[in-house]
Amino acid sequence: MAQNPMFNENAFKRAKAEHQRGFQTPEDEFTQEPMHLVRGEDTATTAMTLQGTINKTFFLLLICVVGGMLSWTNPQAWLAYTWIIAIGALIIAIWTAFKPAVSTFTAPIYAFLEGTLLGAISAMYNAQWNGIVFNAVAITFLVFFFMLMLYKFQIIRVTSGLAKGIVAATLAVCVLYIGSWILSLFGVSTAYLTSSSPLSIGISVVVCIIAAMNFLLDFEFINQMTSKYSAPKYMEWYAGFSLLVTLIWLYIEILRLLGKTKSR
Repeated sequence: MAQNPMFNENAFKRAKAEHQRGFQTPEDEFTQEPMHLVRGEDTATTAMTLQGTINKTFFLLLICVVGGMLSWTNPQAWLAYTWIIAIGALIIAIWTAFKPAVSTFTAPIYAFLEGTLLGAISAMYNAQWNGIVFNAVAITFLVFFFMLMLYKFQIIRVTSGLAKGIVAATLAVCVLYIGSWILSLFGVSTAYLTSSSPLSIGISVVVCIIAAMNFLLDFEFINQMTSKYSAPKYMEWYAGFSLLVTLIWLYIEILRLLGKTKSR
């Protein structure tokens, strides 16, 4: 699963640079036409806003849910195409990460593809442990709102040091997962990630905490882009995409953690 702290760091730099020299619309970036400047009254319709970001995020969530409902009813059929869908979603995520302007088009596609994957995976978990999916969804959104409150009331401040720590921890998780996958190809046991042992559960708890901390970067990114910079309108889609990546990652980790505890 793609980790979005890297996306946010790049987006900050791009948005600051664009703020200084003017902005391109998604169409301009494709056609290489002169950049569109956000100035004066045009800002209300061409600049990123908090309400617009909220609307885009809910729309992406809705698309994700629709995709999940489609695969939930027949998970076996969708699981046969898991790798194809996963690779497609990863390619779209990387493309969006390096070119935020395309998020207007790629974010909905990513949301649908990830939704179909989550629906099939969730159905398989629910078949084994009835009710586990509802619990995972509830916990995911409880964590989301908890982190939102911590950020909103400045109980946790997103300093440069904290942001770097979250990014480093997330990269460490990526290395752990990729390294474990490579080891498994050579027949090396990765029970420390897949079993229901105390070590495996402990690792899952730590990963869930790291995933939850990524919400702080998302919130800070949205706050910076809507309050300090007149970021281009397409950044609403990018911000929604970034939040969706974190939500999906946290949900999967919580689902795995609940599955491990129920296996004991």
